[in-house]
Amino acid sequence: MVMIAGSTGTLGGLICQILTEKKVAVRALVRPSSNKETVKSLSGLGAEVIEGDLRDPASLARACKGAQTVISTVSSMPTRYTPGDNDIAAVDLRGTKALIDAASAAGVERFVYISFTLDSRSPLRDAKRDVERHLMASGMTYTILQPSAFMETWLGPLVGFDYAKGSVRIYGAGDNPISYISVRNVAEFAAGSLETAVAMNATVPLGGPEAISPNAALRIFEKIAGHPFTVERVPVETITQQQKEATDPMQKSFATLMLAMAAGDSVPMEKTARDFGVRLRSVHQYAEEVVPLAVRA
Repeated sequence: MVMIAGSTGTLGGLICQILTEKKVAVRALVRPSSNKETVKSLSGLGAEVIEGDLRDPASLARACKGAQTVISTVSSMPTRYTPGDNDIAAVDLRGTKALIDAASAAGVERFVYISFTLDSRSPLRDAKRDVERHLMASGMTYTILQPSAFMETWLGPLVGFDYAKGSVRIYGAGDNPISYISVRNVAEFAAGSLETAVAMNATVPLGGPEAISPNAALRIFEKIAGHPFTVERVPVETITQQQKEATDPMQKSFATLMLAMAAGDSVPMEKTARDFGVRLRSVHQYAEEVVPLAVRA
């Protein structure tokens, strides 16, 4: 049995789908407030649905009981963030550590944690690294996956790369290469880690098949769309000032992530992709899929 925390999110849902297609027994942890249609779709995949919350240790004990493996994709960033309640301290730090403790107490053998590569200090980064250390000391066999920038997020409307409207935001000069990775590939690595020897007691950085700059990504999207985009460039100095002035941990963390995007993040992936048997999706393939859909919409 594999228990998946974060199953109602895009990444967690994809992991549920991949594992159930492989006939792996899956238990999906959902909040009482989770979208009912999303919960229904998880049941439709064949997953056992159980209610719980990382802020409720008793519910975590129930969720972990009888599981051999736990996979956690949970994060409060950015869409579910509520200061003082559903935030970095409560969910990404204390809640995830509580999940690790509950899994260890329940006799779970393996724990897969989705973190990230970006290592500039921020409340979110510090919480992730603290959780990683806690997991490594838990006694369970662990896999820590550290994906770089999700292309669906950083080359999508959520952060201003609005290819549907032909208007994009680029942080910094946009010249530094980034190993954009597809969320589907991250799900494949998470599912594949359960049967990949090199993933045992390992921290695995993840990226796409090539590191390309935001400017190069922009040119790909423009070519497929058949017209130039309007570009807003946010200077590093502006983001740095935003980071310094931020009082909320989420705002400070997001500003730090923007600075990390400006600095670039390159992850060599040839060996890792071969070890896991994952075919990496390129930015060009992603753009070829989403741009025509946006035009038709």
